[in-house]
Amino acid sequence: MQLRSIRLFVWLTIYYGAVTLIAVIAQKVYPALSDFLPLGGAQQLLGGPSGNTLEPLEIYATQIQNFSGSLAWLVFAVLGALATVLPVTWVYMEVRNRHDYDQSLVETILILPIAVTSVVVIVQNSLALAFSLAGVVGAVRFRNTLKSSGDALYILLAIGIGLAAGTSALEIAIVMTIIFNYTFLILWTIDYGARGNGHRYMRPSHKKSDPPSKSEE
Repeated sequence: MQLRSIRLFVWLTIYYGAVTLIAVIAQKVYPALSDFLPLGGAQQLLGGPSGNTLEPLEIYATQIQNFSGSLAWLVFAVLGALATVLPVTWVYMEVRNRHDYDQSLVETILILPIAVTSVVVIVQNSLALAFSLAGVVGAVRFRNTLKSSGDALYILLAIGIGLAAGTSALEIAIVMTIIFNYTFLILWTIDYGARGNGHRYMRPSHKKSDPPSKSEE
C-alpha cells in the first residue's frame, strides 16, 4: 500500500474506533442515554413489512413523550448522521481525480444527511406530508450536474445515511459507510480497473502529485 492510502486507512480506523469507544463509555456512564440515540430501528426494518404496507413506520424512539426528550433525540440523530458521513468526505477528497474535484460536492455530501434526517422525521407518519414534500421537490429545479457516476454513489450514500438516522436505524448507516469507505480505499490502492489512458475517477495512488490542470498552467 502506498503512503497516502496507509495514512487514510489509519485515520479511518482511529476515527471509527474513537467514536465507538466514546459511544460505549457514554452509555456505561449514562444508561438512560440509549433512549435518545437513533439506534435499534434496523431490527424493525429488516423484520419485513407488516400486513398493511401503507402503515406508518414507528421509529424506535416512540417512548419519548416530552419536548426535551424529543429534542434530544433529534439532536443526536442529526449529529449521528453528521459523524457518520464525515469520513466519507475524507475518502472523496483524498481519492478523487484532482482535475474533476468538486468542493461543492463535498459540502453537499456533508450537509445532505442532515436535511434528509429532518425530512424523514417530519413525513414518516404522514402520507399527506410525504406527497406535499414530493410536490415541493418537483417544483425545485436542480441545475448541478454530477461529473461522474462515482459522484452519484456518494450522494446516494449521503441520502441513505439520512434515511437511516431519520428512522432510528443509524447502525445500518454506520455499517454501510464503513464498508463503502474501506472498499473505495482498497480500489484506490490497487488501482482496480486501470487500463492504459482510460478515464480515471480516482487519481493514481502511486504518484506523488497530479499534473497541473489547464487552469493552473
